[in-house]
Amino acid sequence: MVSDWKMKMLVVFGIILHVSLHSSLAAVIEVYGEAESALLPCFYGGSLPEKDPSVIWSRNDRNPKVFHLREGGDDPGGQNQIYKGRTSMTPDALEIRNFSLTFSNLLLSDSGKYICSISDGTKELKLTEVQLNVKDDQEVVNVRKEAESVVLPCKTSAGLPKDTRVEWIRSEPEFMLVYVYPTTSSHHAEQHDLYHGRTRMNEDLLRTGNLSLTLKSPTDRDSGRYICTVHRNRDILRQRVALEQVEPLETEGSPAWSIAVPVVVVLLVLLGSAGALFYFRHCFISEYKVEVDSGESVLLPCRTRPFLPGDARVEWRGHSNWRVHVYENGSDHPEEQHELYRERSKMNEDPLKTGDLSLTLKYPTYRDRRIFTCTVSREGKILMKKRVHLWVKVPQQVEVYSGEESVLLPCRTTVTLPGDARVEWRGHDNWMVHVCENGSDHPEEQHEIYRERSKMNEDPLKTGDLSLTLKYPTHRDRRIFTCIVSREGDILMKKQVELHVNERPRLPEKTPLLQCLV
Repeated sequence: MVSDWKMKMLVVFGIILHVSLHSSLAAVIEVYGEAESALLPCFYGGSLPEKDPSVIWSRNDRNPKVFHLREGGDDPGGQNQIYKGRTSMTPDALEIRNFSLTFSNLLLSDSGKYICSISDGTKELKLTEVQLNVKDDQEVVNVRKEAESVVLPCKTSAGLPKDTRVEWIRSEPEFMLVYVYPTTSSHHAEQHDLYHGRTRMNEDLLRTGNLSLTLKSPTDRDSGRYICTVHRNRDILRQRVALEQVEPLETEGSPAWSIAVPVVVVLLVLLGSAGALFYFRHCFISEYKVEVDSGESVLLPCRTRPFLPGDARVEWRGHSNWRVHVYENGSDHPEEQHELYRERSKMNEDPLKTGDLSLTLKYPTYRDRRIFTCTVSREGKILMKKRVHLWVKVPQQVEVYSGEESVLLPCRTTVTLPGDARVEWRGHDNWMVHVCENGSDHPEEQHEIYRERSKMNEDPLKTGDLSLTLKYPTHRDRRIFTCIVSREGDILMKKQVELHVNERPRLPEKTPLLQCLV
């Protein structure tokens, strides 16, 4: 039988070994400041204290603690006020030994090292450390039309472990899986058709740490925001790249500069004042950039000289040359619009007379993130052409581990909604995820992959909480979901949520010594 002092020494040695093992496995999580939330992983395979078990998240450079969970629920007492309402854990965390912390409404100042510990009220045992890096940078890559290829950069430290996994996705304007390393048959099947046979990575990427992606034959359809995610042991590292296609604007028969230069010179001489030139500045701008949150109306600016010919035709066109709006002979022509834009576009009165050809686009979503072109023509001859780059931001992002029981897609409003309104949640390719109308759900309208997997709270129209609970999230659910409220076909509200489903990090191997520590 082991004596008391030997037993004490064994426990002390076990605690030191336990802490050193877990401390060496500190995870690094990288997110962008516009993300709605980040998930800080913490799992435990041992036994909990028999008396008053609790989980504590703390930050080594701030006091008091970040989050405290007891058997009865969250304990806000002593929590640092800057984290109030921004941190949460799954209610059954102590039962399932998943102590991961969801961190919402991220700020750049949230970057730092966070410590996950368990306690019995008198002693604390550190389980793991997580380094959270909140970033606000991205690299912009410009590519010219008809280029053979373009490289989307992504680099990290050399000498990566063999089980490193790299995932390239396009997050905007539409979620698409671009490339996965190492490539398997299942990954190839999940890759979006747009990128089949057009992507490759370096052969020695693990040795060099160069995880850049080469994209062959880029077109305007490839423009958007890409994210390179590196799963290295327990780390989740992200780098963001914005790909923009640059193509010179030309009018029929002459390059734009050959017309613009003499016009500018003549006007400068005639106007003779900087103030007048400022007044007419919109006449010289051939390209605009506009950024807006999804769900809001947005103005696509296009202004030129007043008193254009009364028989001129104004066309707004978008992706794949789709007609967004047509104005001719003093009226709009909705019959010529693409169905995606019907009842969503509007121009001011007398645009040819005022020279203000700007377009108001209602309820922009990630699908509208593209280049729009405003063209004025007369009898088939182009009089003017201007472009607008529209960037639609997805305001909410949610992260969850694959295999979790459920995830909440938030959608709340303070506006009083009519009782006969219809609530729809839609996903990829406009698939119907969930429908609530006339006080009940309508599973017969759902896409088959979401049946028995979605749930909304009771009386959503009355409470204003239209959030959706999605059960058993997997990698197939990584996409942007849209919550739409409508009445008799008229859209009252539209909000979007981007869901990221991450692989659960591997737990360290258990040892008999570690099992008897607490």
